[in-house]
Amino acid sequence: MRVLPFWFLIFFSMLSDKLTATAFTGTYGINYGRIADNIPSPDQVVSLLRAAKIKNVRIYDADHSVLNAFKGTGLELVIGLPNGYVKDMSASADHALTWVKENVMAFLPDTHIVGIAIGNEVLGNDNDLSGSLLGAVKNIYNATKSLGIDDVVQISTAHSQAVFVNSYPPSSCTFKESVVQFMKPLLEFFSQIGSPFCLNAYPFLAYTYNADTVDINYALFQETEGIYDQKSNLHYDNMLDAQVDAAYVALADAGFKKMEVIITETGWASHGDQSEPAATQSNARTYNYNLRKRLAKRKGTPFRPKRMLKAYIFALFNEDSKPGAGSEKYYGLFKADGTISYDIGFPGLKSSSAVSSRLSFKEFQAGKLFGFYSSISAITSTIILLLLRL
Repeated sequence: MRVLPFWFLIFFSMLSDKLTATAFTGTYGINYGRIADNIPSPDQVVSLLRAAKIKNVRIYDADHSVLNAFKGTGLELVIGLPNGYVKDMSASADHALTWVKENVMAFLPDTHIVGIAIGNEVLGNDNDLSGSLLGAVKNIYNATKSLGIDDVVQISTAHSQAVFVNSYPPSSCTFKESVVQFMKPLLEFFSQIGSPFCLNAYPFLAYTYNADTVDINYALFQETEGIYDQKSNLHYDNMLDAQVDAAYVALADAGFKKMEVIITETGWASHGDQSEPAATQSNARTYNYNLRKRLAKRKGTPFRPKRMLKAYIFALFNEDSKPGAGSEKYYGLFKADGTISYDIGFPGLKSSSAVSSRLSFKEFQAGKLFGFYSSISAITSTIILLLLRL
C-alpha cells in the first residue's frame, strides 16, 4: 500500500478545513429587517437578493414565511432568537430543543440555515437579560448537537459597542467592568465551539455623536489623514477598521486573541432628524459604495491583516415602522417598493439605476474572483490526479 506524502496530508487537511460549512461565505452579507408594513413579500425578496448576488442574509427571528421562501435558493441564512425568548431558552433545555426542532430542523436542508443568533445586543445595555444569555446560548447549542446539526449551524450573539470602554485609540480598548462577568464565560464557550465575536459597528453613529471631533471623510472611507495609534504603531484610514481592531484588542486583553471578529451590522442612514445632519442620501451612498469596495478587496485590518474583514450591511429595506430616531427608518439599500435607495451597483426589483456603475464594480471584482477560483480549480484538479495515481 502506497503511503501519502506528509506534505500532501497536511495540505489536504487544510483544504478540508476550508470546505467546512460556516455561517459566512465570502465577505458581504445583508440584514433583512422587516419592521415595516409596506415591503416586498419574502418571495420577491429572494428575487431581489439573487439579482444582487447577495448570498449571506440575516433575519432577526425565525419567521416561517421567510424560511419557506428561502427553500431551494442556495441563500445562506442566519436566523435570530429574539431577546424576548432568551430567558425562557436559558431556563428550559426542553424548550430550546423544541424551538430548534420547529424553526431549524424542520426546514433543513432545503432552507440553508447556517446560523442562529441568540438575542441582539444583550450585554452592555443595562437590561435584565445579561445573566440569561449564556444559558440560552448553551441550551440552543446543545439542542443542535443532540439533533446532529451543530457542525452546520453556528451559534452566535451580536454585541453593540456599549460593551467596550476606551475604544479610542483602538489599542486602549477593553471590555467594561460591568460586562466582563458575563462576557468572559460567553467568550470561553464560543472559543470552545468555534464561534466568532459578532459586532454591530456604526461609523454613522460615532460621527453623529462626535461631529465636532471626527472627520466625516474618515467615517466615509474617503481620502483623509486618518489616525495614528502610537501604542500599536498602526495607521487607520477609516473608522470601521479602527472599530473592528478595538474589538480585537479587547478580546486579546480578555485572553481570546485568536477569536475572529465579524461585523453583523453596519450601515449609514439616508435620512434622519434635524439632530442627524449627516443622514443624507449622498453620505449613505458614499459609505455603502466604499464599504462594498473595501470588502471586495478581501483583506484584513491593520491589527489583524490576515483576518479577512466580513460584514453584514444594515439593512435591506427602509423600515417605516421602526421606533427611535428618524434615521432608524432609512438605513435601507432599497426602498419599500424594491427600487434602489441610491446606486451602489445593485439592481432593484424595478431598477432604473445606471448600468455603468454596476458594470464597473463587477469588472473590479472580476479580476480578483477569476484568479481566486482559477487557483482553487487548479488545486482541486491536482489533488484528484494525485489520488488517482495512488
